[in-house]
Amino acid sequence: MQAVLWASLGTGFTFLMTTLGAALVFFFRKTVSTRIQRIFLGFAAGVMIAASVWSLLIPAIEEAQETGGIGWIPAAGGFILGIAFLMGLDVLLPHLHLDAKKPEGLHSSWKRTTLLVLAVTLHNIPEGMAVGLSFALAAQHAGDAASLSAAAALALGIGIQNFPEGAAVALPLRQEGVSTGRSFFYGSMSGMVEPVFGIVVVLIAGTIQPLMPWLLSFAAGAMMYVVVEELIPEAHLGEHSNSGTLGVMAGFLIMMVLDVALG
Repeated sequence: MQAVLWASLGTGFTFLMTTLGAALVFFFRKTVSTRIQRIFLGFAAGVMIAASVWSLLIPAIEEAQETGGIGWIPAAGGFILGIAFLMGLDVLLPHLHLDAKKPEGLHSSWKRTTLLVLAVTLHNIPEGMAVGLSFALAAQHAGDAASLSAAAALALGIGIQNFPEGAAVALPLRQEGVSTGRSFFYGSMSGMVEPVFGIVVVLIAGTIQPLMPWLLSFAAGAMMYVVVEELIPEAHLGEHSNSGTLGVMAGFLIMMVLDVALG
């Protein structure tokens, strides 16, 4: 129960940050500029890359080795499964990126606004899994302050990048003609999958504890798929994409410092 409680608090914080970001729609009527969008996307990519290594893959290897296993096997195997999972969702789930004209995934009659929200929701699934599993790992190592601090650092880093992400959903929806209240609601709900998936993977990990290294690396693979497939390409659209590159560097640096300093 402690693992579920901690995971609920951690993913609840990241969901709250998404909601706060979406609340900007009440104060700003215009969508964020292309340059700012690139910085936000790059920042999110940098945070997720650093989190995948320091908060997920390294703990997965260490956890497997502590039980007498070969560290790289669950790390590599889970990583591949995470990529396959997100690739499957990307191919099957209808969604639309902000600058795209045609939706991706299976053909659907869903509204454009729904497809826009689903595109960001896909990003949030591995983030929720990562935060939930980090707190589950901390609960398994009760008494180890470093594990709990590392989980808190990950939640903080994901939460920071979720703030602009919530705004990046709500503001464009307002530009599409959706009411302010509904734009805020959709922007907020795009982050709801984080507590849902975070708690689900914690329950799985608690049921079958040897799966923890696999689940940690699974979340890492899913996050890296999002980074390489969507975030970095979108952060470098158009000319003069240095802002996107600097966003990646800033996100990576901040997440690395948080993880090492608090871990």
